[in-house]
Amino acid sequence: MVQIKNLVKSYGKIKALDDISFSVKKGEILGFLGDNGAGKSTTLNIITGYLYPGEGTVKIDGEDVLENPLKARKKIGYLPEIPPLYLDMTVLSYLKFVYDLKKIKTENKEEHIEKICEKVGISDVKGRLIKNLSKGYKQRVGLASALLGDPPIIILDEPSVGLDPRQVVQMRELIKNLGKEHTVVLSSHILSEVQEICSRILIINKGKIIADDSTEGILKKLSQKNSIVLVVEGAKEKTLDVLKKIDGITKILEPLEKENGVFEYTLCLENLPKNVVKRNIFFSLAKESLPILGMKNFESNLENAFLELTKSKPSENFKSKDLAKDSENMNLKIENRK
Repeated sequence: MVQIKNLVKSYGKIKALDDISFSVKKGEILGFLGDNGAGKSTTLNIITGYLYPGEGTVKIDGEDVLENPLKARKKIGYLPEIPPLYLDMTVLSYLKFVYDLKKIKTENKEEHIEKICEKVGISDVKGRLIKNLSKGYKQRVGLASALLGDPPIIILDEPSVGLDPRQVVQMRELIKNLGKEHTVVLSSHILSEVQEICSRILIINKGKIIADDSTEGILKKLSQKNSIVLVVEGAKEKTLDVLKKIDGITKILEPLEKENGVFEYTLCLENLPKNVVKRNIFFSLAKESLPILGMKNFESNLENAFLELTKSKPSENFKSKDLAKDSENMNLKIENRK
């Protein structure tokens, strides 16, 4: 359904995408992950037709996004992180407006909109002003507008951002149900959500794809690591100095601050008995008055996998004026092709 080949995109001297290629099959729910500035948003903007690639091709269900931009866009439903809603309109009037704007043709406009409202659970609020809705309902309205016309491909950029825990669970169920009828590309920073929903994970870092496998495949590769997770209260630099001197520790991942003055360390070990290394860690930290608040074996989950695979710092964020300039250039390129 989505085919990307040798995609390259640069902003001045910064290469946002460095010759990436991947495809998304019909019926897949793909989790698309990456740090801020890794190239994730650039990729989504190119797929949806907002930006044009410097090199490479993007095809949506066989339609090239540059050769046939209108046909390609009709096959995509896109929910950005902040849905472009008109707050002074009612839900129903807004969806009718989007329906007409997209030039959708169905046998019955009202029935089609009602079906979409039922699917995303907003039938009971369709007469209300959008500005009076909760954040969760606004996200649903944005999702409904993306589903108008029943596009075969749905792209969701941070659909659960800002939602409360109950709304997150509801959105998760909605996305699961969408996967039964559509091909879904999901970008999210809620890694537990991606792990539960997606059958396949693609991770991008500094413009390059560094992992592309089933969720189980990625976790299985990392579960073989001989590692432990350590939570210590005390200065990070002092703790690292102690840990680096302990026999059996081969690598220390970038510590995570759990709370003020408390850090979590993931330690990769040699092929030594874990109990021996743990004992050394305990006595070495105790000697320096660094209390251990927790110590456990490395758990194979998507959060740990993501942290392990994207160790380097994210690249510099790109300025909005660069995006606007690229949008203008794309429009000119499309005009020249007519």
